[in-house]
Amino acid sequence: FHIIQELFGCELQTDGSKGGFMQDGYDGRDFISFDKETLTWVAADPQAQITQRTWDAIPGWNERNKAYLEETCIEWLEKYLSYGNETLPRTEPPEATLERVKTEVEDGMEMHICQVHGFYPREIDAFWTRDGEVWLQDTLHKSVAPNADGTFHYWLSIRIDPKERSRYRCHVEHDGLLEPLDLALEEPKSNLGIIIGCVVAALVLVGVIAGILVFLMRRRDGYKAAPTSDKGSNSSDQGSNQAA
Repeated sequence: FHIIQELFGCELQTDGSKGGFMQDGYDGRDFISFDKETLTWVAADPQAQITQRTWDAIPGWNERNKAYLEETCIEWLEKYLSYGNETLPRTEPPEATLERVKTEVEDGMEMHICQVHGFYPREIDAFWTRDGEVWLQDTLHKSVAPNADGTFHYWLSIRIDPKERSRYRCHVEHDGLLEPLDLALEEPKSNLGIIIGCVVAALVLVGVIAGILVFLMRRRDGYKAAPTSDKGSNSSDQGSNQAA
């Protein structure tokens, strides 16, 4: 069997000039091409001369080819370029966050994840560095994946010795960034503030409860003392009556 290949296209320059081409190949070699300026076919192989004479003899065939390259093809080109202009110049800068996932009990190593999301176009360069140099050991990279809004997300992880945490950074480069992102691994947040807050809250609660109990006890004691006072008053009254 034999292979016939056809290639055609058009181009529109910034100055408004138009270009176009049509050419055919046979078994992987150039066979014949169309010259739209002279409205003739040019044989690239002696065996193509018969085809050249045949096509040049077809009435209006070469004129239609020229019209297609300079009009129809250009119209389609401008149409698709207008579609592309809505997305091709678009850039969305990525946002990156760091997260410490866990600490391995066996060897004490930490795992950190650098999450990069919301960027467009798809091409992005993100990697870990150690002391400013690219670091690949104990790292894992996930493939870039699309988001529902047309942007993309990506993440990479690393296992490190907690004692060397300050030496590592997540470095991100993207066309949407004015300058690369360089995120340092942060020390774990101390729970001391939370503990102190809980202790203070507990002490306040205990104080409030104690105050309520004291108030209730005093109020109860006050109710018990009232009848004794009334009894004494009645006895005094009775004594006065007897004296009278």
